[in-house]
Amino acid sequence: MAETAAIDTAARDEARARRLRWRMLIGFVAGLLVGLAVHYGARDAAWVSAITTYVTGPLGQIFLRLLFMLVIPLLVSALIVGVAEMGEMRALKSIGVRTLVYTIAISAISVIISLAVVNLLQPGAGVDPALARSLMAEGAAGAQAIADRAGESKSGIDAVIAIVPDNIFAAMGTNDVLAVMFFALFFGIGLMLVNTPRTETLKTAIEGVFEVVMKLIGLVIQLAPIAVFCFMFNLAAQFGWDLILRLSAFVGVVLLALALQMFIVFPLLLKTLAGKSPVLFFRQTQEAFVMAFATASSNATLPTALRVAHDQLRLPDKVARFVLTIGATANQNGTAMFEGVTVIFLAQFFGIDLTLQQQVVVMFVCILGGIGTAGVPAGSLPVIALILASVGVPPEGIGLILGVDRFLDMCRTTLNVVGDLVAATVVSAGIKDEPADVEQAAAGIKDEPAATEQAPAA
Repeated sequence: MAETAAIDTAARDEARARRLRWRMLIGFVAGLLVGLAVHYGARDAAWVSAITTYVTGPLGQIFLRLLFMLVIPLLVSALIVGVAEMGEMRALKSIGVRTLVYTIAISAISVIISLAVVNLLQPGAGVDPALARSLMAEGAAGAQAIADRAGESKSGIDAVIAIVPDNIFAAMGTNDVLAVMFFALFFGIGLMLVNTPRTETLKTAIEGVFEVVMKLIGLVIQLAPIAVFCFMFNLAAQFGWDLILRLSAFVGVVLLALALQMFIVFPLLLKTLAGKSPVLFFRQTQEAFVMAFATASSNATLPTALRVAHDQLRLPDKVARFVLTIGATANQNGTAMFEGVTVIFLAQFFGIDLTLQQQVVVMFVCILGGIGTAGVPAGSLPVIALILASVGVPPEGIGLILGVDRFLDMCRTTLNVVGDLVAATVVSAGIKDEPADVEQAAAGIKDEPAATEQAPAA
């Protein structure tokens, strides 16, 4: 009876998720088509500006703010519970080391691909100087603001020290995700090491917080089709295809690099390391990458990614929560690739010939930037400004690509989120392949004599 009820509940959840995916796709296509129609039919009309300013813009921002409001409690509770559920330190070490090695290796591959593509195709060498001057003039104010933010951000040893928060509530208030993650990871280790009735109660309470936040996010996600429509309408109504075509060489190189990672590297990883069909994987993760593309935020997509990992990919909760919460900030392949292409593109445009050594430095900084970049829209732009200044390229050159950044941000965020789900799938497969005694340790099961596990003979 209970099994039948569970099957019925699972079937209803799957049907509800399928309907939501279709509504999101419909909202995406409808917003794009209506926005393009408005752009080419009534671009300069006053009512278009009024709608984007007072209707679609605020609706999209409210949706994002609702998600961001819940992301910090979700991230903290998911990471604490995910670490605490490891059972023993060696299980945490096993999953943590796998995640770290995977993240560094795949980030390096992604940056090498992007640098190879941008050096081979040289998109910066063919930009019309008059067009470039006009684009930089249009983006001058935004570029200056980004350069100022980059100057204010910590770097070097200060950035490393800042990962350890001196006030966790202040870190939460400023959305310092790396510091919040450090606290959650540290707290989860403490909860795993102290095994008393009171800590079990605390763990249950934190699990309750996770369940409540996921329920609230489930309610917010029902608004996603409307928000997706608003995002796409605003993008298409304001820019159309004109701006993308004007910087088609740069946009094309970025998309090519992202496509190579998405459709060659990721399928190879899934097939060889996880034994998973890439076609099935992309079908199961459709909801997550549509949400990522629409919101351009890894943090805003984290709740959807966690649900997809549980409901569609059927990954172990302890692994998915750990890898996906860490990955939302640390495993950003798309961001690292975009940073590498943009730096070399702007160097080519300004006629600055970067040596192999300088490009290697750019590669390492992009890998670190992909790990530390905030998972919010345009979070990588201050990092790019820092890299540009470090290699002698004028940071104000960012103004050249600000117009197309929103579209490319949506694309690279999609790669980031899919990359996190690929990482969770690969790490989960590795855990399943471990010997039984390590699996028991990961589940917190203590080895006991067989006699104690069996009932006495009658």
